[in-house]
Amino acid sequence: MNKTRKCVVITPGKNKQSKELYPTLYLLHGHGGNYANWVNRVPALQAYADEYKMVIVCPDGEFSSWYFDSPIDSSMRYETYVAKEIPAYIEANYPVIKERKARAITGLSMGGHGGLFLGFRHADFFGACGSMSGALVIEVITRGFQVEKRLGDTANKQRYQEYSIMKEMENYKKTDSLAIIIDCGTEDFVIEMSRAAHQKMLGLKIPHEYIERPGRHDWRYWANAVQYQMLFFRNYFDKALNKKPAS
Repeated sequence: MNKTRKCVVITPGKNKQSKELYPTLYLLHGHGGNYANWVNRVPALQAYADEYKMVIVCPDGEFSSWYFDSPIDSSMRYETYVAKEIPAYIEANYPVIKERKARAITGLSMGGHGGLFLGFRHADFFGACGSMSGALVIEVITRGFQVEKRLGDTANKQRYQEYSIMKEMENYKKTDSLAIIIDCGTEDFVIEMSRAAHQKMLGLKIPHEYIERPGRHDWRYWANAVQYQMLFFRNYFDKALNKKPAS
């Protein structure tokens, strides 16, 4: 993209000389956010990284990339950046397990769409994916969130469907065997999008965990939700890597 972006990386443990290798969680921010949102708003992430023994990577998705490789703007190639370039750097420079079954991706709101969209589209790379309060039905988000700046004319319904996780689900193969978790607060203004994704996955017989709990579209909810998702991913990693599950 010919630009430099920052990224937060949280490594577990106090002993930085340890030879232990860890699984990786890619944690995406929402619309209007940046790479530092998660660590600033949820400082407990370091304790969670220690407890669940995983490296947490918080990329920058700009104000409104929607984690797409934009078909109309070559300076906005965030699918390639987040799903390929950042993992390549992390795996070259940090003590992580370089296997599909040791990688997960999730996020909040815009990042919830990114978590599922990139997880499904790169199911050969990520073993697990998730969404917290996800803005998941991208084809109806046509005003106020700059989706049109990434995908172009809102009348081009085919393109909007092509870049939607709702459409991407239809390409899911049983051999993908993704571990999937979706959650949303019951008072969240986008909850119907999570419910729609849940129903479509049921119809397509895609195994997944779906959770609704009291909460709104805010950091109070996400600070709580991320710990549940990290436990889910840790249990997936343990099972996939043949280790004793977390409790």
